[in-house]
Amino acid sequence: MNGQDHEVDAVGKGHQDEEDADGVEEAIALVGRRTREEPASAACSGAPGSDATDSGNPASGTPFPGAPRPGPARTEATRHRATSWPDARALAARIGRATPPRTRRVPLDQALGQSLAEPLTALCDLPSFDTSAMDGWVVAGPGPWSVQGEGSILAGHGETPPLPDGAAVRIATGARVPPEATAVIRSEHSRTAADKSRLYAEREVIPGQDIRPRGQECRSGDQLLPATCLVTPAVLGLAAAAGYDELLTVARPRVEVLVLGDELLTAGLPHEGLIRDALGPMIGPWLRALGADVMETRRLGDDADALHHALATSDADLLITTGGTAAGPVDHVHPVLRKAGAELLVDGVAVRPGHPMLLAALAPSGDLPARHLVGLPGNPLAAVSGLLTLAEPLLRELAGKQNPLPYHLPVRDEVHGHPYDTRLVPIVHRDDRIVPLHYNGPAMLRGIAAADGLAVVPPGGARAGAVLEVIDLPWTPWSPSGDEGGCFT
Repeated sequence: MNGQDHEVDAVGKGHQDEEDADGVEEAIALVGRRTREEPASAACSGAPGSDATDSGNPASGTPFPGAPRPGPARTEATRHRATSWPDARALAARIGRATPPRTRRVPLDQALGQSLAEPLTALCDLPSFDTSAMDGWVVAGPGPWSVQGEGSILAGHGETPPLPDGAAVRIATGARVPPEATAVIRSEHSRTAADKSRLYAEREVIPGQDIRPRGQECRSGDQLLPATCLVTPAVLGLAAAAGYDELLTVARPRVEVLVLGDELLTAGLPHEGLIRDALGPMIGPWLRALGADVMETRRLGDDADALHHALATSDADLLITTGGTAAGPVDHVHPVLRKAGAELLVDGVAVRPGHPMLLAALAPSGDLPARHLVGLPGNPLAAVSGLLTLAEPLLRELAGKQNPLPYHLPVRDEVHGHPYDTRLVPIVHRDDRIVPLHYNGPAMLRGIAAADGLAVVPPGGARAGAVLEVIDLPWTPWSPSGDEGGCFT
């Protein structure tokens, strides 16, 4: 979206398993203490200070009729119960790191887009023999040189006999350089005598020129790339050159999306109290962009039994629910999680939009793997906030991907903030600044659809020129240095 003139809001409208496991346990214990001390509905029941517009179930965007609006002040219980936005993201990432990864060895043509589960180590020298870097003549000693025969040394042929001092032989790019050779002379930098018996150089010949010596790029056993590196087309080429037929990769996390709400239409125009489902078409592709293998998007409606059955039987690594995370008459997520024996790790986050999001560890069941659930609010931008706050860091770690370095940029215009909570605001890049977009309410998608990312606005807001953290969207990576990530050793 960079460079396009969207309407903008000018007025501011390597794993350490033991340490990670200890940190997760401490964080879970803290959340547990808060859960025991606070009523379960304090953060999202619609009481004064709750974010009712975030939790409204309509996936198209409007809150329930008569839903209470957040008041100017929040209760002390609500303020203390919600997990801070940085802590929620950090906890989600640490849970992902503490979850044993699923690895698999796959052929090169199936590894694209996955992460290396082990360092890529050279299985041979690169190049594995002295190689001609150009088409031309390979020579030994000082010139002029006596031309040996009428043929050429071609790529793909075996070892050749040593080249006598004062001799020259035609050679092709990539061909093996014979022993005792001292240089390769490009065809355009040489000439032969009229009878083709002698070769003359038209430029100074430097020993070793245009020869790629054995091991120039790496020696057998050298680490070429670290674990967690994303397998790109270039990585596939390097792996093949280094002798690999297969790669050990971290399998993509398996995710299942459960869309809740009886009022949702899958086609046509809204009518008679029914609205279009905006999250079903959006969440699956968004998760795929985050590196997940989306097994299925299922529409369960407001059916508590169907939700409980899905939680009890799904073999997905992560389940995503949309809507139903508040305390309304058909908000079944919390009751079903309790019935299923799940452990709430995050129950409400101090962020707007998206306050009533949650993260739960599902109870072990038979042969099912360790599984988690991220409950997204039903309003679209609030759901995006939940994706980026809880699902993205968890999936990144489950997929074995590198943690992108955070970056900050000045905001062009003043941005209003929430009195107590972090606020996420869609932005576009304009040169070396970010510009907040209109249509950034929890029920709106128009702003995020035009955005390059989201600005992290601290409680109280930010004045024009303030430097804010920026979260890129998965399809719009950007950094002020021009470095868009990668693997470094």
